[in-house]
Amino acid sequence: MNTLNGTDIIAIIDVIKDNVVTNRDRLTQLDSSLGDGDLGITMCRGFEAVSATLQEIEEKDIGKILMKAGMVFAQTAPSTMGTLIASGLMKAGKAVSGKEMVTSSDIFDLLEAFTGGIQARGKAVPGDKTILDALTPALETLKKAIEEGKTLNIAISEAYAAAVTGAETTKDMIAKHGRPAYYGDKSVGKKDPGAEVGILILKAFAEYI
Repeated sequence: MNTLNGTDIIAIIDVIKDNVVTNRDRLTQLDSSLGDGDLGITMCRGFEAVSATLQEIEEKDIGKILMKAGMVFAQTAPSTMGTLIASGLMKAGKAVSGKEMVTSSDIFDLLEAFTGGIQARGKAVPGDKTILDALTPALETLKKAIEEGKTLNIAISEAYAAAVTGAETTKDMIAKHGRPAYYGDKSVGKKDPGAEVGILILKAFAEYI
C-alpha cells in the first residue's frame, strides 16, 4: 500500500479512535500526574465524535474529510489539547485540499501540516515537553525514509518507532507550557501525556498501512 484514498483516511481515524479508547486510562493516569487528569476523556470524546461523523459522510476529497474532522473535534472536545488536535487536523486538510488519493509524499505533507498546526496554535517547540516531541522526530524519520525510496509501510513504521522514542525523551524535559509547566523541575521524570497522544496517532497510521 503506497497510496491512500478518502476511505483509508477515515479508517485510519477510526483506528486512532480505537487506540485512544483502549488507552483512555493510561492517558488519564499520565495527565493526572501533570495536568487535570481529563486527557483520556477529552481525546475519547473528540475522536469518537469525529469517527462517527465521518462514517456518515460520502466525501472523497481527503482535504475536506480532514477539515470536517477538525471542525467536529473543536466542537466536541473544547480543551487545550482538543483545540490543538483540531487545529492540526484543519491544517492537514488544507495541505491535501482537492486530493482524492495521497502518496507517501502527500502523507508527509499532511502530517507536517498537522504538526505545524499544533505548533502554531500552542506556541511550543520541540524540547518543550509536548506532543511535538513525538511528532517532530516521526516527521524527520518519515521524510528520510521517503527520500531513501522506502515503501510507505516501512517508512510509516519507522516514523512510529521514532515517535515512541521521542515521547520517551520527554521524561528528561522540563515542561514549559500549560498546566504541566506549573510543576517546573518536578515535571522531570514524568512522560508528557500529549506525547503519548502523538504515539497513538502514528501507531494508527502504522497499524492500518
